[in-house]
Amino acid sequence: VQLVESGGGLVQPGGSLRLSCLTSGFDFEMTPMTWVRQAPGKGLEWVLSIGTLEVYVSYDDSVKDRFTISRDNDRNTVYLQMDSLQADDTAVYYCVKGGSNYWRTGVKGRGTQVTVSS
Repeated sequence: VQLVESGGGLVQPGGSLRLSCLTSGFDFEMTPMTWVRQAPGKGLEWVLSIGTLEVYVSYDDSVKDRFTISRDNDRNTVYLQMDSLQADDTAVYYCVKGGSNYWRTGVKGRGTQVTVSS
């Protein structure tokens, strides 16, 4: 199982970024996926999850109406579109194999750093 996140970087407050997570080694199409994040000095935080057919999406209230999760089953990739970024969104972002029940324990990648700063 491999998950490789990309797309992080430095962005100004109010800006946008799109993260990608390319996966391999498991049946992606049949697997819910999750994004989590870890801010400096804080614990892991669940952000968003998506079901296998995009039938359901669950999210933390702090990212409601700003972050969008999507998936491309043909590319074995899950995306995180982040808009209206705030300083509090600064964190390392990880994708996790599994739905919201597995956000703490599921296999995750090495992460990609997102820094929101002027």
